[in-house]
Amino acid sequence: MAQEGTFSTPGTVQVTDFSRGDVFARNCPTRQLLDRVGDKWSVLILMLLGGGGLRFNELKRRIDGISQKMLSQTLRSLERDGLVEREVHPGKPISVSYTLLPLGAGLLGAVRMMTDWAETNMAEVAQAQARYDAMEEAA
Repeated sequence: MAQEGTFSTPGTVQVTDFSRGDVFARNCPTRQLLDRVGDKWSVLILMLLGGGGLRFNELKRRIDGISQKMLSQTLRSLERDGLVEREVHPGKPISVSYTLLPLGAGLLGAVRMMTDWAETNMAEVAQAQARYDAMEEAA
């Protein structure tokens, strides 16, 4: 059992360093960055760009359900954070492509670990959801 102020992951226990700020506070820079890069669109964009640079329209085609406005906003945030790079290609029409920067590639490693966990545990989560839904229905 981990002590208060620690987070544990399988095989490790690490003391959380709150000297850099309170990650639970709304204005904590760490929390703000985690909120931004932890949304579903950012994760999907990072995963796609992990395979190489893509043009805006290709990203839009490959991410089911994302609007052009949301894709633009998310890419701007990722660019601002130094995770992706935007390149404008002259021509008619002008096209824009995005590539992962080294900082984004580092984050992609963590994203892949979460994806692996999700894929490994999907069946167990689905079973837990079904049990919960059955209990809710019975109540």
